[in-house]
Amino acid sequence: MELHTLADNIRKGNIRAMGKGITLIESKRPEDARKASQLLDLLLPHTGNSLRIGITGVPGVGKSTFIESFGSYLTEQGHKVAVLAVDPSSQITGGSILGDKTRMEELSRNYNAFIRPSPAGDTLGGVARRTRETMLLCEAAGYTVVIVETVGVGQSETTVASMVDFFMLLQLATAGDELQGIKKGVMELADAIIINKADIDRQKTELARQQYQNALHILRPKSRNWIVPVQMVSALRNEGIPGVWEMLESFRDAMHQSGEFDENRKRQSVDWMWALLLDDLKTLFLQHADVKGLFQQVQEAVAQGITTPSAASRRLLDVFRR
Repeated sequence: MELHTLADNIRKGNIRAMGKGITLIESKRPEDARKASQLLDLLLPHTGNSLRIGITGVPGVGKSTFIESFGSYLTEQGHKVAVLAVDPSSQITGGSILGDKTRMEELSRNYNAFIRPSPAGDTLGGVARRTRETMLLCEAAGYTVVIVETVGVGQSETTVASMVDFFMLLQLATAGDELQGIKKGVMELADAIIINKADIDRQKTELARQQYQNALHILRPKSRNWIVPVQMVSALRNEGIPGVWEMLESFRDAMHQSGEFDENRKRQSVDWMWALLLDDLKTLFLQHADVKGLFQQVQEAVAQGITTPSAASRRLLDVFRR
């Protein structure tokens, strides 16, 4: 399909065209990378109009149930919702679980929802390599809310937080010493903490809410224009879901009025440029014929303690420069 035709069909919200576009973006073939770049250039003027939301939480917290309930509510309110679910890939076979579409069965059948599971592969933190480009494609297709679900392990939270407008941390009701197990770094990234499965034990959930709020007071505020809220929901029973969207609308209004929303987007675009540049430079370096011929030998020398990492690095760079 010719790129201009593909871009037009994506802008019309054609699901097959979106699938083709995302497959092009995720391809590692150099010729596909060039086509993907041209496609994004065509779509860029029609992007940027969504609210980008990152959602994380440990396995078992009910991320998929929450996203299905939340996404269904948003479509009822007239929104088009895209869910980019980054799946954990097997470190042995490289295969991914790709189970999110099964877990979000109701939402996947919704005409105003688009779910795309993407294998995380070997990208740092388990975030699909081209999630940012896929977000732009979804925006061009008219999706007003784009949700990026992380696997909830490793460094993926930091990576996703750097590409969304709002980062949501899903938690379970914990009390007492269990609160010490929360990763401080993830809490510092959060724009809101949502305690799921509140219907199981209301008293324990309320106690947890107070403890999370107390913990947040100790942390340095992420933004001077936003106080991080702690809300209780039961995604399974659809309780508290409208309140989450009201909170998100308040956040968007506060960020727009202060100018912080646009500033964050600009900073993220520059960070994205650097991430892509470093990624491309690494690929260029490792594919260099002379570097490839020497790399295994130098790496083995470092592993055996024959040479230092800094000396090895300089040697490889010298070969690359020549």
